[in-house]
Amino acid sequence: MKYAIVEISGRQFWIETGKYYDLNRIPTELGKEITLNRVLLANDNGELLIGKPYLDSVKVKGKILEHLRGRKTIVYKMRPKKKTRKKQGHRQDLTRVLIEEININ
Repeated sequence: MKYAIVEISGRQFWIETGKYYDLNRIPTELGKEITLNRVLLANDNGELLIGKPYLDSVKVKGKILEHLRGRKTIVYKMRPKKKTRKKQGHRQDLTRVLIEEININ
């Protein structure tokens, strides 16, 4: 089993080849190849590589499938006994990325 733990926009993802992940919006065109180089940990069939803080020898290649928006989250603020209520919705802009390969040199 080959996987990697990658840091993308302040969040960490457990990434495997052939799967897609929804990340925060990446401002590039559809179908373009991207390289994720902030690899924290890589596993190559039982052989663990741990970065301090990143692994320079490991590159993760992915392809941008689509730009979409996440589910709506409701932010509701209320102050008791003051008749103050504020309801606000938010939808995060996301990018769906298909992981094609994990290169371990």
